[in-house]
Parts: sequence; C-alpha cells; structure tokens
Amino acid sequence: MNLGLEGKTALITAASGGIGSGIAGSLADAGVRVAISGRTAAALEKVAGALASRAGGRPVIVVGDVCAQGGPAQIAAEASAALGGHVDILVNNAGGARPVTGEADDAFWDEAMTLNFLAARRLTDLISPGMKARNWGRIVNISGALVAPKLNGAAPAKAALVSWSRTLSSELGPYGVTVNTIAPGRINTAQIQKLHPTEQSKADFIKQNIPAGYFGEPEDIGHLVAFLASPLARYINGAAIPVDGGAIRRV
Repeated sequence: MNLGLEGKTALITAASGGIGSGIAGSLADAGVRVAISGRTAAALEKVAGALASRAGGRPVIVVGDVCAQGGPAQIAAEASAALGGHVDILVNNAGGARPVTGEADDAFWDEAMTLNFLAARRLTDLISPGMKARNWGRIVNISGALVAPKLNGAAPAKAALVSWSRTLSSELGPYGVTVNTIAPGRINTAQIQKLHPTEQSKADFIKQNIPAGYFGEPEDIGHLVAFLASPLARYINGAAIPVDGGAIRRV
C-alpha cells in the first residue's frame, strides 16, 4: 500500500534501538526523510547504517537528551535544520519505567514526569507551530500502562500524556494536524528482556495475558505509526490505540 508519505519529514525520539528504531524503519520504508534522536551517537549510527538503503535514505542523526535543560530546543532546532527547515511528523517515543523502591523524593517524581510526559510536551510545543503554519502535521505519542500493579513513576506520567494528547488533538485538528497515542504491550526490546529473562517467564506471561500467543516486535508499532502519519489516517484524531496482542489485562 502506498501511504503517500514520500517526501515528508519525521523526528523520532529515543530511536537508538527498540521501538524507536522500529518506527524509524517503517517510516523510512514509506519514503519519509527521518531524523533519529537519542543520547548515544554510536547507537544512532548503527540504526542509521541499517536503514541507509530504505526508500527514505540514511536517517539524520541528532544526539541530544530530551530531559536535559534546553534539550528539546536543541533537538528540535537540529532536526528541523537537517530536514530542510521543518518537521512534518513528530514521534514522541522517549520514556521508561520508574519503579518506586522505598521512599521516592520529589527529584524522582520530577524525573519520571519529565521523561514520560513533559519532554514530549516541550518538543511538541516547539514543532507544532510549524505544522499549524503549513496546515498539515502528525504527532504520535508513545504511551504505555496507565495503571501499574506496583507504584511506578511512569504510569501517572503516561496517563498525563494520554490526557494531554486528547485535548491537544482538539486544539490542532482545525489546522490539519492530528495527535494520537499508541500504547505498546509486550514488545521484544532490551527493556522487556530484563522483565522476562527466561523463555519460561515469557511463556508464563503470554499464557496468562496475551491471546495472540507471542510478544510483538518493534515493527508492529512502526507499522501503525506509519499509517497514522499518512494522509490515509486523516480522520483518526485523539485516539489512544493499544498494540498488545489483545492483552487481557495491563501490567
């Protein structure tokens, strides 16, 4: 299927591996000129090299930390300049679990909120005015479990991300800009490997929770991002879509 994305530009955060690299691959396959951002140049170079032969060409590398003071502004400026002056598609993929062990102080919660919500808001605030001016844009935010089985700083932050995304979709919709969120389930990444270090632990979890019978791959998220970014998805706005193999309960 031709998604009609040839010539579009995209910025993806946390794209040095895992879900981010899967998203970058799907967009590059669709002919999108991609900028991949992350904190480690060597990891980004590896992803860029692997995607160099895709239709969108070798991705642009932007080394930066979305949580650092001035980080979103630096990332937005470098990506926009490298992509010809504008970003058509923004994928806020940065995030991570923050389990609460013992007492958690304000610094812990501030970091969890920044990584899982505030960084996305700040980057969006920098990129979205250009989308409004061009009357076209796509913002896809990667969320996750909104209620954790045990205290985790990421869950309330991701809940804020979903709530903010829904309202923002109403604000930007009249300008031809859509805002959607994707909630990945168990996807085969390094982070999930830590949660399920053995084949038995994977099998037990799948049996109890995932009707599809297997963990997803980063490309399963990437394919949906590419569709949501395309003109074909113009009427999908403000949605929160799980990609979890039909998981019975979110944990």
